[in-house]
Amino acid sequence: MAKAPKRPQEVFPEIVGDLKEVYGEALQSVILYGSGARGDYVPGKSDINFLVVVSGDEADNLEKLLSRIPKWKKRAVATPVIMTKALIGSSVDVYPVEFLNMQRHYEVVYGEDVLGGLVFERRALRLQCERELKGKLLLLRTGYLETAGRAEELQRLLAASITAFLSVFNALLHMQGKEAPRGRREIVAAMADAYGIDAGPFLRCIELREGRKGLPLAELNAVFRPYTREIAKLSAIVDGLPV
Repeated sequence: MAKAPKRPQEVFPEIVGDLKEVYGEALQSVILYGSGARGDYVPGKSDINFLVVVSGDEADNLEKLLSRIPKWKKRAVATPVIMTKALIGSSVDVYPVEFLNMQRHYEVVYGEDVLGGLVFERRALRLQCERELKGKLLLLRTGYLETAGRAEELQRLLAASITAFLSVFNALLHMQGKEAPRGRREIVAAMADAYGIDAGPFLRCIELREGRKGLPLAELNAVFRPYTREIAKLSAIVDGLPV
């Protein structure tokens, strides 16, 4: 029975072989990104993420891959991102945060390096960071109301939300010309220092994600209020950044 590999590299021959069978010469690149490329892959918990680049109209021939997906999932391989080089080139100004985070830690498994040469405009980064911060703040407020005062759901909301902010924090550090650290806590601390906000609420959410369950509602509310306050403060700071 297939199982999660101890190292992402164990699935490389299988994935590349399958993709070659499906796409043939249209396969241009297979790139590992995410936890597997950062070096913090945890067997049985982490997904293995691939960016697959193909030529021409092959990106739309998704039915060819349908039979492979269940097998890959048993090996902890997430559904891959299928793109063309043209789509990547025209999307860097729309999704600079996502591509910047891919570029920070990746490994070329097969073919061309389509990430190394990407350049990110400060204007595009600032705009997406502002949009992400404000959008996530609204989702947090809506999510809080949907918990209906249930502590378990509020803890789940806080714990899940912090991961989404880390990619934005990496981009904010990049805008300041700073190299983002590897660890979650270090990323938060560096961002808070660079932008003059309180790291405490963000660090507390990391603790909630990694720590014990069943905290009382009053304690969780004491995290939520300063958390959203600092997000709003950071949003305003990013809104006023020069481009």
